[in-house]
Amino acid sequence: MTTSLPPDGEPLPHYVSATPFDPYADEQAKDGKKVFKQASQFQLMFWRFRRHRLAVASAVVLLIAYVSIVFIEFLAPYNLHTRNMDNIYAPPQRVRLFHEGKFVGPFVYGHHMTLDMKTLRRVYTDDRNNVQPLRFFCRGDAYRFWGVVESDLHLVCPSQKGDFFLLGTDRLGRDVLSRILYGARISLTIGLLGIITSFLLGIVIGGLAGYYGGVVDLFVQRVIEVLQSIPSIPLWLALAAIMPADWSPLVIYLGITFILGLLDWTGLARAVRSKLLALREEDYVLAAQLMGASHWRIIGRHLIPGFMSHLIASATLTIPGMILGETTLSFLGLGLRPPITSWGVLLTEARTINVLALYPWLLFPVVPVIVVILAFNFLGDGLRDAADPYR
Repeated sequence: MTTSLPPDGEPLPHYVSATPFDPYADEQAKDGKKVFKQASQFQLMFWRFRRHRLAVASAVVLLIAYVSIVFIEFLAPYNLHTRNMDNIYAPPQRVRLFHEGKFVGPFVYGHHMTLDMKTLRRVYTDDRNNVQPLRFFCRGDAYRFWGVVESDLHLVCPSQKGDFFLLGTDRLGRDVLSRILYGARISLTIGLLGIITSFLLGIVIGGLAGYYGGVVDLFVQRVIEVLQSIPSIPLWLALAAIMPADWSPLVIYLGITFILGLLDWTGLARAVRSKLLALREEDYVLAAQLMGASHWRIIGRHLIPGFMSHLIASATLTIPGMILGETTLSFLGLGLRPPITSWGVLLTEARTINVLALYPWLLFPVVPVIVVILAFNFLGDGLRDAADPYR
């Protein structure tokens, strides 16, 4: 095939597209499929994570849970310390919509308490003639929002002269649902504060061991082996026993958080060490060293971002362990103590077989623990799969 040349003086034909080049185009269509041309590592992770529906659903559940702890005082029907002495060990009340075939709206029946003289057990029966409509965005028990702002606005309240115990009451007549909501603020945040402590120790100590190697690596590995050889429960008991009983609830809360962080940094430190041992031999690390970059800049700017996706996935799998650790310590009476309210503290009410047999609704605090742990595990699985977007 031959191509004739244009006459003298005319420009040669060319086949370069006149369309402006967009170097930041993320994707283009090809054969009905999207081909990703330019995308950051986190963009690839996000696109892959969206395909893991169970992980996305878990992320939504956790987002709702963590957003709700900001407005616990508004969401809870009662104040944390409100006692209903006429409703001790009251069973859960069922929310209904219809009364005698007519739509009434959300309501509960009032109940009548009698004492069984043979078993000395309180027996509550519904009073079908006492319809108590629920109120929404209503005025109820007074509280201090985050201990600062005085208010009495609630999302849902019982009727003016009625009661509303969706999950029943405890031995002091306190609403179990309200206490579970208040306990979420402690149990959910203790995992975040604990993971911050664990990550700081794990990244710094593991990073030094992996980057420098030699004597530093040998010393760090021996320390980790000693700590991991100690059984966790006796170590919890020893560290929890150090805290004096006369400390304020806030100091005890911070102490438990620090203890949980001290126990979980060893696994992360080994993971960081193994990653840095492999990444420090890369060419871009040698280039940074030849350009005069400091060791801390190389670790923080070049090495750690190289496996940040792994750290994110590890965090979502470590937080459940923190929550379970706090629940275990509090359940054993060695962690948080009243007046602090957490899910572990609430479960101390159900430590005897008599309570489990007669008042099983006191086990309801274990439900949010299970839901949150499963959600974190599913989210961690999704992030772990998305951490390798090229797979």
